[in-house]
Amino acid sequence: MNNVKKRWICLFVENEIGVLARISGLFSSKAYNIDTITVGTTEDTTVSRMTISFTSDDKTFEQIKKQFNRSVEVIKVVDYTDIPIHMKEILFVKINHCSEKDKKEIFRIADIFNITIVDYNYTSILLECTQTEDINDAIIKLLQEKFMNRMEITRGGVVATEAIGVANK
Repeated sequence: MNNVKKRWICLFVENEIGVLARISGLFSSKAYNIDTITVGTTEDTTVSRMTISFTSDDKTFEQIKKQFNRSVEVIKVVDYTDIPIHMKEILFVKINHCSEKDKKEIFRIADIFNITIVDYNYTSILLECTQTEDINDAIIKLLQEKFMNRMEITRGGVVATEAIGVANK
């Protein structure tokens, strides 16, 4: 069965110049789009951890994993797709041209959904939400219903790690 679905993969790579370009080049050479990619150093400063999400079928996914395993810079490949993990994505939403009524509604929504208000002035509010990708999608949809043409959205990539006992994916 060639199941097309969202995939998450974690790569431990050598922390060197050009590694990110070579990894992303692997996707572009296959004409596949990366949905999100985050990279950061680990407890070992010579090693970086990449979390990549993309959509593919089973056959292509297996080919991509094999190519990663053959890559000199890749130390370890972990497929997060079907295992219990903890996953978060950072989301900033700036809402402009707010009335007092709008601000009250935004503060209410923020309180209900555990969203942090990180900055505001008389006419704008900046929200920060660190949730799963699906929850952030739902929050954006909710806010768009009321503040459609007044929003600026900034999303970071997904960061994930294997669960110890209880997963949030």
